[in-house]
Amino acid sequence: MAVTTNMLASLRAPRATLRRMLAGPPREERALMLLMAGCLVIFIAQWPRLARDAELQKLGAEAEQPLQMLIGGTLLAWLFIMPLVFYLVALLSHLVCKALGGRGTAYGARLALFWTVLVISPLMLLYGLTRGFIGDGAEATLVGAIVTIAFFAHWGLCLTEAEFGPSAEGASA
Repeated sequence: MAVTTNMLASLRAPRATLRRMLAGPPREERALMLLMAGCLVIFIAQWPRLARDAELQKLGAEAEQPLQMLIGGTLLAWLFIMPLVFYLVALLSHLVCKALGGRGTAYGARLALFWTVLVISPLMLLYGLTRGFIGDGAEATLVGAIVTIAFFAHWGLCLTEAEFGPSAEGASA
């Protein structure tokens, strides 16, 4: 299936979609591609907010930070640092699940987290647009809360499938 088709299917049935993805042999390059695609979309989602921040700083008395500097820092954060953070979080979540009786693999935990990052990334576009056009406020807080809840709900379902579901039956860590 195409990634976009899987993303739509994952909104309806996240566990079944991840189960299908885990059915094949472990493909670390695919997991990394999913993570990098999600981080790229989240990086792009930051642009409206960064443009707003750069413009407001020009009008204020604060030190000016050109838009290119803000985008460069965000690029470094989302495409170089956050993938490493996500790898660490996936490993820690696998170890916690293993301590709780999980039967999955570290690859399954990584795929669950990386897939969630990609599936939730379109919501991050909405959040970025809200922060860019409306700014901080109740609307941005509401959209941010929706994105956060959706992320943890989807990740929880996927991680449960990877560690405790039928796809983890014969797996070894």
